Amino acid sequence: MPLTLLQAGQSSIITRIGGKPETRQFLENLGFVVGTPVTVINQNGGNVICAIRDTRVAISKQMASKIFV
Repeated sequence: MPLTLLQAGQSSIITRIGGKPETRQFLENLGFVVGTPVTVINQNGGNVICAIRDTRVAISKQMASKIFV
């Protein structure tokens, strides 16, 4: 399921990254790599705030929909 379906406070493991190669590379540079745990901190205004690798990252809902957990 896409990352956008997780509720605030839920954690999961990234299983797949979709999208174009440029999009996948961008997300990988932010730390979104298959096998990495991710926690949704909050979703508001079309953005998803995630905790990944001891860092908080805000991405758009479109980007979050390409991350599968």
